[in-house]
Amino acid sequence: MSDANPASARYASIVVEAKTGRILHSVNAETKNYPASLTKIMTLFMTFEALKKGTLKLKQKLPVSRVAEGRSPSKLGLRRGQTITVENAIKALVTKSANDVATVLSEAIGGTERKFARLMTKRARALGMKDTTFKNASGLPNRSQFSTARDMAILARALLYGHPKMYRHFSREKFTYKGRTYRSHNRLMSRYEGMDGIKTGYIRASGFNLVASARRNGKRVIAVVFGGKTSKSRDRRVASLLDNGFAALQTVVVSSGNPLNLPASAVRAKFKSVGKVKPAKVARRTSKRPPAVLPASGRIRSWAIQVGAYNRYAPAHLAVTRAARAVPSLLGNKFQIVRQRSKVRRGLQIYKARLLVPSESKARNSCRALKRRKIDCMVIWMGPQS
Repeated sequence: MSDANPASARYASIVVEAKTGRILHSVNAETKNYPASLTKIMTLFMTFEALKKGTLKLKQKLPVSRVAEGRSPSKLGLRRGQTITVENAIKALVTKSANDVATVLSEAIGGTERKFARLMTKRARALGMKDTTFKNASGLPNRSQFSTARDMAILARALLYGHPKMYRHFSREKFTYKGRTYRSHNRLMSRYEGMDGIKTGYIRASGFNLVASARRNGKRVIAVVFGGKTSKSRDRRVASLLDNGFAALQTVVVSSGNPLNLPASAVRAKFKSVGKVKPAKVARRTSKRPPAVLPASGRIRSWAIQVGAYNRYAPAHLAVTRAARAVPSLLGNKFQIVRQRSKVRRGLQIYKARLLVPSESKARNSCRALKRRKIDCMVIWMGPQS
């Protein structure tokens, strides 16, 4: 089976504020990739809608077909002629990610899995998932089945706010069926504070995928990653993205200035008490070298490039200087050092180094240029501030 726009397996990620849908970070977010078992998020979404409409009942027993029995692992091992309740089917999908169960649900709702996939795609378009096409209910390999990080973030928000009572199933860590206990594939959920879903996915062509949702201090952030090299590296990346997402929503600017104008004594003074170093004194420098970046003042620009997070103030200054020198188009840009309490170690402060830019396109182009020079970075939407 061929497709004019086949998925291209590569890394992609996005972080959004759940309440508003505001994008806080994205890399290749509209690149088409194979969703793998992230497909089951839509299968469950369609199941929740059927329950809300009354066309399915939680205690309803669904028959297992020959097609469902023949599905490849991961599976419960259901046999033709057996039944499974809708409630157990939901639990099996969120924990075991059972492909045979996905087919059972698809046949119950759509008649056949192929017809159900068409319904999934139609519903996806209605939600705004413009780059997603479903071909089955499980995410098993199909060259014409693809989605994007952006579309999966849209689906996650629709799930959270369209079916809040059913969303609780995604925090389930285990499921017992016929005397056997199955543990969730979403191992990060038990380790990351505030995370309560949503779904992992993997096939060889896609790499390791994850849609994650976490809530802290009244804020909820959604992170999506496609194309992780291993499950562990994917989980580390998602945890980092969630941390940065919360930081973007709960940041306090503690200082801004020109690192090339700031001698070590002034850095120490600012570290101890922000505001004691007056701008006029900072401007007095023995070197005639032009500054790499300028102090932030007045209206803060909406987009920023974060070039590092440190446990001390001085290295954060050095990071913005290094980044500005590495990419000439950033020379003269303003910067901020943002302080945030560590979520890992009590009492530890983290200082995030950010270069401010006037537009999203410049932020993304500059970040790509920095990465080519082996400088890690991420694009952040700061929001209008004054």
